[in-house]
Amino acid sequence: METNDPLDVVAKYLIPALDTVGDLFEQNKLFLPQLIRSAECAKAGFEVVRQHMAQQGGETPKADKVILATVKGDIHDIGKNIVKVVMENYGYQILDLGRDVPPETVVDCALEQDVRLVGLSALMTTTLGAMSDTISLLRDRGYTGKIMVGGAVLTPDYAASIGADFYCRDAKASVDAARTVFG
Repeated sequence: METNDPLDVVAKYLIPALDTVGDLFEQNKLFLPQLIRSAECAKAGFEVVRQHMAQQGGETPKADKVILATVKGDIHDIGKNIVKVVMENYGYQILDLGRDVPPETVVDCALEQDVRLVGLSALMTTTLGAMSDTISLLRDRGYTGKIMVGGAVLTPDYAASIGADFYCRDAKASVDAARTVFG
């Protein structure tokens, strides 16, 4: 970074490396452990860039906010946590509401924080109703942002039927959805 602008390091090296890893993961040439490890390495790289910018008096660009939550009744959050790490590495500010999150908590946070993208996760078929309830409450309370959903029990058809804007089968798809929303 002594010869390169810190943001160029992010744009020219870190993000393309993450894209390559995501593509290889989609092609089944890399697997979950490699995806997680590469995300951890990229996170360390982003931290170096952030520290360098702070030392130089530079301002870190404002990150777009994304809510992530595992819906009410579901305690499984490994998938959500993977999405969180990967999205943070792409520069998004993640508001992680945790697991077993009531619909009202998601809605209140989305409206109070003016968040343009909400990500919901469910791993159990018994909690799909809570996902639908959360999306309905978001819309009923006037939320105009986008909603992405993911989890082992979801399908693209089900996601569409409950009013989700994006079905994300993995962390890379979540990044793609965020890129669509934020540009």
